[in-house]
Amino acid sequence: MTIPLRFGYKASAEQFGPTELLKYAVLAEQAGFDSVFVSDHFQPWNHEGGHAPAAMPWLGALGARTERILMGTSVLTPSFRYHPAVVAQAFGTLGAMFPGRVILGVGSGEALNEVALGIPWPEVKERFARLKEAITIIETLWSEDRVTYEGQFFRTENATIYDKPETPVPIYIGASGPAATRLAGRMASGFITTSGKARELYTDTLLPALAEGIEKGHRSPDDVDTLMEMKVSFDHDRERALQDTRYWAPLALTPEEKMAVEDPIEMQRLADALPIERTAARWIVSTDPDEHVDRIESYLDLGFRHLVFHGPGADQERFIRLYGEEILPRLRARHG
Repeated sequence: MTIPLRFGYKASAEQFGPTELLKYAVLAEQAGFDSVFVSDHFQPWNHEGGHAPAAMPWLGALGARTERILMGTSVLTPSFRYHPAVVAQAFGTLGAMFPGRVILGVGSGEALNEVALGIPWPEVKERFARLKEAITIIETLWSEDRVTYEGQFFRTENATIYDKPETPVPIYIGASGPAATRLAGRMASGFITTSGKARELYTDTLLPALAEGIEKGHRSPDDVDTLMEMKVSFDHDRERALQDTRYWAPLALTPEEKMAVEDPIEMQRLADALPIERTAARWIVSTDPDEHVDRIESYLDLGFRHLVFHGPGADQERFIRLYGEEILPRLRARHG
């Protein structure tokens, strides 16, 4: 079965408190978005004015306030702050309450979220191994009873998830490198990555790795949703669209600049030093809706089927309204 084309809204948990964020996500459903994805940070990118609501209870509130949208995490780390069994329990509950509407998006984590809790931050190889083990535990708990598991990093003993959906919640894997992308192709229901990077990263590295994983898993491309978190700043005022990206300057830092940063105060210091041209470089900054859609379509041309739009500005109601009135209708008119 062909994966449908979907357009989602990124709920910026790093920028807004939980009540305000919930209001925007409900508006997104009303404006015609198909999904809402929220990140799960323990600490935000910015110390001053930052937020970090817990994703799992927030998704429960969102499900109760909405009727049709898909909702999930982009992304949650199930292998440091949380024991994978706790994640299985929480998302099993969400899946039972809102059947067919919940997605668990997972990743290997960042130091900013874990080190503050006294967790030693390991190298990439261990983070990746922890993620694989965590996914195995979660899926086993959703499909079996009385699970005893002894892994390298986690254990369970006669563990049972008593409240779970009739069908497991889809697991999507967030990745920016080939190893995790291959894992998504081999075993996940979806692959999550972000826009605004060199086109060659997608064409020469990530998408070939995804195809390799799908082949190794003896699966079809239609078994794996391809979700691109789109960094977009659309407004009729170009200066406003440009300056809206300032809050999200940390995204313009290279992986080498930010991966080992443990303190949001230091993260904010590094980001504040960037010029606006570099801050905006990760974003599609546009004032013309047709030009904006043309630039978005370059990601559809790559094969991504689920675009989740992240607007950087403080006025999210304005972003949601403009997208609902001018961008989503154009995308759907072109692509059905």
